[in-house]
Amino acid sequence: MGELTFWDKYDAIGSLDTRFEGIFVTAVKTTGIFCRPSCRARKPKSDNVVFYDTVQEALQNGFRPCKVCNPMEKLGETPEYITAIIKELHQNPYLRIKDIDLRQRGIEPNQIRRWFKKQHQMTFHTYQRLLRINSAFNQIKEGETITKSAFDSGYESLSGFQESYRTIFGEPPTSTNEKSVLNIVRFTTPLSPMYACASSKGICLLEFTDRRMLETEFKDLRKRLQAVVLPGDNPHLDHVQSEIQEYFSGKRKKFTVPLHTPGTEFQKSVWRSLMDIPYGETRSYAQQAALLGKPTAIRAVGSANGHNRISIIIPCHRVIGSDGSLTGYGGGLHRKKWLLDFEKTNAK
Repeated sequence: MGELTFWDKYDAIGSLDTRFEGIFVTAVKTTGIFCRPSCRARKPKSDNVVFYDTVQEALQNGFRPCKVCNPMEKLGETPEYITAIIKELHQNPYLRIKDIDLRQRGIEPNQIRRWFKKQHQMTFHTYQRLLRINSAFNQIKEGETITKSAFDSGYESLSGFQESYRTIFGEPPTSTNEKSVLNIVRFTTPLSPMYACASSKGICLLEFTDRRMLETEFKDLRKRLQAVVLPGDNPHLDHVQSEIQEYFSGKRKKFTVPLHTPGTEFQKSVWRSLMDIPYGETRSYAQQAALLGKPTAIRAVGSANGHNRISIIIPCHRVIGSDGSLTGYGGGLHRKKWLLDFEKTNAK
C-alpha cells in the first residue's frame, strides 16, 4: 500500500522537503541523534542511518533529539509570543501594533515579519489591516454607516478606507451586501500545518498548507461564494480545530462541525458517500461508484474525490485502488498511508 522503502526515505532527507513530516524520523547511529526529515544538517551516510516511524521509537532506542531541527516540536508550530499577539489582535481588531510597540515588548520586528511572510504569505502589518477591514465589513453588513466603520477601523480618512476596501473586495463599501467573507486560520497538526476556511454556514476548506492545488481551491471558493478570504474570528474555525486535535489524539472518529461544500450535485453526492465510509475502513473507487448507483462512473467519482476541499472530515483518504494500492491524494500519498494506518490501528 505504497510503503516507503529505506531508499525512498533516504532520498527525502537532506532536501529540506517538509512533505514527509510526521511520517518518519531519521536516527544517526554515529551521533546518537534523531532528526525530522527536513532537517538542514549535513546528510549522513546511508550505513549510519536508521529510520523510525515515531519520535517515541527513536527515544526508546536511545537516540536524542537534534538541536538544529527540534523534532520534538510540531513543524510550523506558532511561537508563543506570536500566538499571544494574534489572540490580542482578534480580541481587538482595531488595535495597531507598530514596530516600536514590538520592540517595547522585546520582539524584533524583522523576526515577526519573516514569520508572517513565510506562514501567511503576507506581512504582519497587512495581517492587521485585513483584520480591521474584516471588522469594518461586518459592521457595515449589520447596518453601521461606512463613515463610522472607516474611522472605527483606525483610518484617518474616508478615502483611505474606501481605497483599502476596494483593493481587497474589488468593489466599494456600498456593495458590501453583495459580498461575503470566508475566515481563515492556520494551525498545526502532527502531519504539518493546515489551513481551515469557514463561511457563516460552516467549514468550506480544510487542507495541508503545502497542497499544490490550494490556490486553485481558494479561487474556486471565492468565485462560487462571491467572497473574499480574510483572517478573523469564526466559531466554526474554533470548532474544527478542537475536533481535528481530538482526531489526531485518537479520541474522535466522527465529526460534528457544520460543513459548507459548494459544488455540483454529483460532487456533493460523492462527498456524502465518502462520509459513509467507516473509520478504519477503505473502499475502492469501483465500490464507491457502485454504491452511488453509477457503476460505470469510476473516473467521474475519482475526479469528484479529487475536488474535495475538506480533507480528513470528508475522508477521501479512505478510497484506494481495486487492487488495494494507494492512489492519488491531494495531501500526498505518504500522508494518506499515515492516516489509514493510524485509523486502522486506532479502530482496534
